Amino acid sequence: MKMTVAEIVKACGGILLSGDPETVVSSVCTDSRQVEEGALFVPIRGERTDSHIYIDAVFASGAAATLTQNEKDKPDGRPRIYVPDTVEALQKIALAYRSRFSIPVIGVTGSVGKTTTKEMVALVLSASYNVMKTEGNQNSQIGLPLTLFRLEESHQAAVIEMGMSDFGEMAKLAAMAQPRYAIMTNIGISHIQQLKTQENILKEKLHITDTFTESSVLFLNGEDPMLASLKTGLPSVRKVYFGLQPWCDYRAEAIETSPQGTRFQFTGQGVSVPVWIPVPGNHNVLNALAGLALVHTLGGNVEAGAKALSGYETPAMRQQIHKVNGITVIDDSYNASPDALRGSLQVLCGFPGRKVAVLADMLELGEAEENAHRQVGKTAASLGVDCVFTVGTRAAWIAEEAASSGVKTVKTFENNQEISAFLRSFLQEGDTLLVKGSRGMHMDEVVQAVLGFAHLA
Repeated sequence: MKMTVAEIVKACGGILLSGDPETVVSSVCTDSRQVEEGALFVPIRGERTDSHIYIDAVFASGAAATLTQNEKDKPDGRPRIYVPDTVEALQKIALAYRSRFSIPVIGVTGSVGKTTTKEMVALVLSASYNVMKTEGNQNSQIGLPLTLFRLEESHQAAVIEMGMSDFGEMAKLAAMAQPRYAIMTNIGISHIQQLKTQENILKEKLHITDTFTESSVLFLNGEDPMLASLKTGLPSVRKVYFGLQPWCDYRAEAIETSPQGTRFQFTGQGVSVPVWIPVPGNHNVLNALAGLALVHTLGGNVEAGAKALSGYETPAMRQQIHKVNGITVIDDSYNASPDALRGSLQVLCGFPGRKVAVLADMLELGEAEENAHRQVGKTAASLGVDCVFTVGTRAAWIAEEAASSGVKTVKTFENNQEISAFLRSFLQEGDTLLVKGSRGMHMDEVVQAVLGFAHLA
């Protein structure tokens, strides 16, 4: 990245309180601990901390300039740019920087599976293009603009994860990223507490198409009922469907899945290519399909993209599989929603041995929370899960329903320490353990505890 202070002032409509307007900025940072030489520091006022207190420290660390909401900030010769709102200014600067690039920008959204889909899409595209992708889950009102600043002249495509949880957020993200292509994975009930209905969730997510042009394409998962219903809608948007249904534009056929991975034939639009992905589950097949459909539409090398998928590595805490002293641990602890949990339980039941599920509360489900948790309990029973252990008050509904639906070994726990201590004596060689819950439940603590004592066994 390279922008002058003068260009930044113009982009955000700020006022230069002091400093040289020709000062060059080479990066943008919101965390004072990560400021690099030549960075623009963007202090953010949060509920607990006002990062403006770190401005002097970041200059001492080599920052080139800073934004500030303090109109009377001391002029000391270093570039200080006054703006009424630093987050809004950050977004305006990101838009100005994004506008320098004419490469294909692909937005990825959905209720679940955004990060995994983003990773697979970027992997497939990387066989044909130099790709910039969102790192981690930097998909928010602050994370997305920071991602855009990582664009370089050498990049030929960008895959941008776009997350939202409330009204108006996707429109802001789309205005910054300006995706010309978009992938929508599904419409579940994540964040329904704020958005109230699935129809509202779909309507908000469709704002990802706000900056589409005549050549833009929206890729939709044909397995999702709400997305499939758009087949005869959105007349102004070109739609391409991927899925398992015969009517989808791109399909996965002859699927063979095992705990080691999944084989299928990618077909559609005159192409047929064998694919191997080293992860189990039909949801991962759909993620791979999205990337293959995109690269074929862009005119990239589908065969090379399919081959690249064989080297896919699961992101941390997203169905990562660990094997320690005869125990298989499926670490899916990053987050949870009803749809994602059903998929994870299906993966669990594809493994041999005793199938143990440790499930914690799913948050932000509003009025739907009790029914959603109970449905998970029924699903666990219908799939043949042997043991269901839950953590948290909401997850107790999972346990209750699992027990009444026929799961013989069911137990509830108040916290991660309790369940971890219990698992130490309960788990045995040959077991497969799934750990999953909403991010706020910190289920990675359970995973780390199990890996620790299993390693010592």
